[in-house]
Amino acid sequence: MALPQRSPKRAPLNDTALLAVAQHVLIAESAALTEMAGQLGAEFIKAVRLLVACKGRVVVSGMGKSGHVARKIAATLASTGSPALFVHPGEASHGDLGMIVHDDCVIALSNSGETAELTDLVAYTRRFSIPLIAITKGAQSALAGAADATLLLPPVDEVCPMGLAPTTSTTMMLALGDALAVATLESKGFTAEDFRNFHPGGKIGKLLLRVSEVMHGANELPIAKDTDAMSHVLVVMTEKHFGCAGIVDAKGALAGIITDGDLRRNMKGDLLQKPASQIMTKNPMTGHPDMLAAEALKILNDKNRTQLFIVEDGKPVGILHIHDLLRVGIA
Repeated sequence: MALPQRSPKRAPLNDTALLAVAQHVLIAESAALTEMAGQLGAEFIKAVRLLVACKGRVVVSGMGKSGHVARKIAATLASTGSPALFVHPGEASHGDLGMIVHDDCVIALSNSGETAELTDLVAYTRRFSIPLIAITKGAQSALAGAADATLLLPPVDEVCPMGLAPTTSTTMMLALGDALAVATLESKGFTAEDFRNFHPGGKIGKLLLRVSEVMHGANELPIAKDTDAMSHVLVVMTEKHFGCAGIVDAKGALAGIITDGDLRRNMKGDLLQKPASQIMTKNPMTGHPDMLAAEALKILNDKNRTQLFIVEDGKPVGILHIHDLLRVGIA
């Protein structure tokens, strides 16, 4: 059997034409997303309610390019508090329907809504009363008619020159999956701490570290009393190697900070005899043990500082240095 003949090669596009093609794709797909956002309504709300109420797993399925998008939607849902998995519609017809149980919820993706491979999966959800969410462009399709909630894609042409390759439609499906995941996590009250539990590795895990996991504890604190002479404060600063000392009042609350800069500004003959209260900078910036390390980094960067005292109930319990954030890969 002879292979189909390739079309004659076109002359290569020049740089300006290439950029024009790329810009057309992005502008057209952006317009499609804007149109889709404008038409969201009751069916979207119904779909989110079904996902929130799901006691089992969210099963996402699709064929071809829709299947690739379905895999990503399942991964996004799983990482944002909704246990999810992808089931291939072809494999579902050959035993994998057993992966779907009564407490699950199914999201089926099909641009036309008439994907033959989805037939058995859709019938299975109807037979066992498993909630079905459809993402499709086919308003009158078999998939839309069977679904408990139907999310319709706008009737926008694919952006490829032939209008055939899945481009705009898959972009809309992908974005709609993100919208479902984010709306669901908001409805469930999913927190940054929950997110961190699912992302312990990589940059995300590091950004979600708490200050308490990075800071130096009480036994390493460079602390002096506001009544201590500066001669003692200098010893504390030298021993602790943070380039500063926290100054506490009679109740143990952090009253101020003395840094190398404060020393330079007060470099006079009687400096060592003065009490710390006369040299310290009052009301220093502080952090809390439960704040995200990324938040502490922002404070340090915004104020152009290298260290931050960590307090609870006004009393210092730790100190965080910019080097600590570098060490764990945040800064």
